[in-house]
Amino acid sequence: MPDPTRIVLTDDGPALVRGPVEVELPDGTRLRSDRAVTAVCLCRRSKRYPICDTAHRRKVRRTEDGG
Repeated sequence: MPDPTRIVLTDDGPALVRGPVEVELPDGTRLRSDRAVTAVCLCRRSKRYPICDTAHRRKVRRTEDGG
């Protein structure tokens, strides 16, 4: 029996998927990645969504007065 696909959920970032993966978007579009590990965006800030571009690292901090 082959090893199962492993998905690692990170605290503040993407889901890391081992091995080749095909991601299907809500509109039916499919994206295939043949990388050893693919980072799948969970925050939807990525300009390459559904692939993570580390946009989650650029969080905008708000002050108490909203600015």
